Amino acid sequence: QVQLVESGGTLVQPGGSLRLSCAASGSIFSILTMAWYRQAPGQQRELVASISTGGIPLYTDSVKDRFTISRDNAEMTVYLQMNSLKPEDTAVYYCNGQRRLLPFLDLWGQGTLVTVSS
Repeated sequence: QVQLVESGGTLVQPGGSLRLSCAASGSIFSILTMAWYRQAPGQQRELVASISTGGIPLYTDSVKDRFTISRDNAEMTVYLQMNSLKPEDTAVYYCNGQRRLLPFLDLWGQGTLVTVSS
């Protein structure tokens, strides 16, 4: 059973930086497309960034040029570097690992809270 465990969420001031980590257990990490989602209070969960098995990143418009997603297959970890944080970035951030070929996989972490406030 593969598990994803996020860490790094905390309270940070506007304009600050934070790095989230998501560590995977099990040996299938390298075949997963990894992504970060977030869910703000009263809002739907939204895709923030994803990174393919080949390391190609994609970002939602609101975080482009501020956030960077990366992965370390040897460490089985995906990161989200968040810079120039804004209050509207406040949310629970979830790590997701997905594979759309056999074997189909859709894995979620438990979430980590990021609060951007002065």
